[in-house]
Amino acid sequence: MTAAPNVDHDEIARFGKLAARWWDPDGESRPLHDLNPVRAAYVAARVDLRGAKVADVGCGGGLLSEALARAGARVTGIDLGPKVIEIARLHLHESGLDVDYRVQSSAGLAQAEPAAFDAVCCMELIEHVPDPAALVRDLAAMLRPGGRLFMSTLNRTPVAFGAAILGAEYLTRMLPRGTHHYEQFLRPSELARLMRRAGLEPEDVSGLGYNPLTRKSWLGRITAVNYLACARKPA
Repeated sequence: MTAAPNVDHDEIARFGKLAARWWDPDGESRPLHDLNPVRAAYVAARVDLRGAKVADVGCGGGLLSEALARAGARVTGIDLGPKVIEIARLHLHESGLDVDYRVQSSAGLAQAEPAAFDAVCCMELIEHVPDPAALVRDLAAMLRPGGRLFMSTLNRTPVAFGAAILGAEYLTRMLPRGTHHYEQFLRPSELARLMRRAGLEPEDVSGLGYNPLTRKSWLGRITAVNYLACARKPA
């Protein structure tokens, strides 16, 4: 039986429009390029990526997937957007890296390869799906015992509304309007609760800072806008 995808088709179409310039560091995906090194380092600090089997769920055009593969991981990148997966596959000809890209849902991968991954990454996806709890359950099901889940998302605070929606979408137009919906943002406590309900043990929450003017990103204690979270599947 094929698992039904947990997907908003309007979101797939919106990100599909960004596919052609996904790897342009000065294009619409500029914030992803700027944040990618910090995200990759966060994962590498908690998992030995050399030879590790890693899933990148909602991989888009492959920025994080390639960074993890470059660090030595065996990466499976999945996304429900055919256009972004096509771009991800094409970029492998330029990078020379090996990533298994698939047009596949989180439920589909969890069903096909349960308890198979040393680490699962899901960055900036949970605020775009209709059922966040189902997504976290899928991600937990992919992990082997002792494996770790890494997620990033936006906090539901007035500061995040101002920065991610008013600032990024309306004032600077750094992102297309409609990219984010404030009511779908998750507080760290809410994400931790979803992780626990999926059988995981939350280990860390770190703020993800970003200055769009200097294009600098960093980890810190302030989680008011973006944050990263890590949880472990009990051995």
